[in-house]
Amino acid sequence: QARLVESGGGLVQAGGSLRLSCAASGRSFSSNAMAWFRQAPGKEREFVAAISWSGARTQYADAVKGRFTISRDNAKNTVYLQMNNLKASDPALYYCAAGRWSSGPFSGDYWGQGTQVTVSS
Repeated sequence: QARLVESGGGLVQAGGSLRLSCAASGRSFSSNAMAWFRQAPGKEREFVAAISWSGARTQYADAVKGRFTISRDNAKNTVYLQMNNLKASDPALYYCAAGRWSSGPFSGDYWGQGTQVTVSS
């Protein structure tokens, strides 16, 4: 059974950094686009970043552009989200997803359970 498991969340001070990982198992996702989403309490889930199957193309939400970097290692079946200069607006449950991404928005077919990111001021 295909699974995505996120890790790396935690508590960090504002201005600090965290690196999230999403490890896939059960099948290879090397031919899938991957993405990160987040959901804060009382808010809808929102797109954070996406990366194409090769890693050649990436896209970011305006709120994280210049601070977050998505990357992937297909040999390890893992996608990462490096988050720098974390702000009070970043705390949320961060999810990774595997899916499809061509000319339109990313569409997730597989989702992880999420990892919590908390930022203290």
